[in-house]
Amino acid sequence: MSENTENTTETATGTLPGDNHPIARGTGRRKAATARVYFRHGTGKVTINGRSFEEYFPRATSRMDMESPFALTETEGQFDVFVNVKGGGLTGQAGAVRHGITRALIALDEAHRPVLKAAGFVTRDARRVERKKYGQPGARRRFQFSKR
Repeated sequence: MSENTENTTETATGTLPGDNHPIARGTGRRKAATARVYFRHGTGKVTINGRSFEEYFPRATSRMDMESPFALTETEGQFDVFVNVKGGGLTGQAGAVRHGITRALIALDEAHRPVLKAAGFVTRDARRVERKKYGQPGARRRFQFSKR
């Protein structure tokens, strides 16, 4: 960590530049992933677990999924976003970040809610991996049937 603690915030991923309090927060969940999202006024820089979001999400679909709430509400480039995400895989984490960004945008301005609700971003995606059942090789797959 740095010696100069003036005008910085300590988090699990290191020091964050800017004021001591975020202007909006949101917690997003998807599958086994949980994302804590913090907004500050800025230039649109997105930092996920201390890395840039292009570096953290190499797949273009994950990046597009994560940025879609900003595109719908026409708020691209207005906020610096700091995200702590853990659990699950990259797809689940991208969905959790999108859900957290959506909740933070709604906390910032309630007028964003109808647009985000119509796109289906407000509701948590409750789908999870189905458990494996005994007597089968997977959740739904059956062993091969042999007539003779």
